Amino acid sequence: MVELFNTIVNYFQFGFVQNAFVVGILISLCASLLGVTLVLKRLSFIGDGLSHMAFGAMAVAAVVGLTNNMIISLPVTVIAAIVLLNSGQKARIKGDAAIAMLSVGALAFGYLLMNLFPTSSNVSADVCTTLFGSVLILTLSRAQVILCVVLSIVTILAFILFYNKIFAVTFDESFARATGVKTTIFNIIIAIMTAVIIVLAMNLVGSLLISALILFPALSAMRVFKSFKSVTISSVIISVVCATLGLLTAIVMGTPVGPTIVGTDVLAFLCFFLIGLITSKTKKA
Repeated sequence: MVELFNTIVNYFQFGFVQNAFVVGILISLCASLLGVTLVLKRLSFIGDGLSHMAFGAMAVAAVVGLTNNMIISLPVTVIAAIVLLNSGQKARIKGDAAIAMLSVGALAFGYLLMNLFPTSSNVSADVCTTLFGSVLILTLSRAQVILCVVLSIVTILAFILFYNKIFAVTFDESFARATGVKTTIFNIIIAIMTAVIIVLAMNLVGSLLISALILFPALSAMRVFKSFKSVTISSVIISVVCATLGLLTAIVMGTPVGPTIVGTDVLAFLCFFLIGLITSKTKKA
């Protein structure tokens, strides 16, 4: 145990490890904040649709030779998020079907582009890296870390500032609209925050695993807690702890970062699921 502790301390002397933890924890925190709202609005799989849209946009950026793919991926993902989250009942294609179409179409389009216009000799490795995450989280530049920190802080402050409105839109959008809340504006705010986190999380867990950062902490918290506030706070704590443990495990054991964090989230969900079962049986008794 002492040897393991010393190994971890030694790793933290490296700047790239410190950067990875800062970025990983901030992204996980933001994803868990939005996860509660998205789960309650029955938009759990929007992370898949938007991440695959970001994958398609990143493929376009790679083909045209952009070194910073966020120039294309971020605005495209934001637009897609606004369309999906703000379409409402008037949409000709409803939420789940629209997300499915977007997810499959963008994924196929991106992969096709990468094969038709390869930017490296190993396209399969590039695709696998983008889909499942990679060690890119350990090779972030200073500019990328600063951008991530700034966008994450803005997202957190926006959630805190508009907490009451987001709460109202989450639980009863029709009632909120009737009481004078401009639901369209707050749906757009939620959409923009979601898109930003999806794009930032691409380097952490890959496009296929992003939904796990959104879903598992929120679902874990809901097994034990019942109020929106308590679920949100506990979801953030669960997400940060799982991200920290996942990153530590990945760095020490040399496992893929994304799947390791997701695996930690799954274990946390199982623990909270059992706690919820025990608690409910105790109350009934």
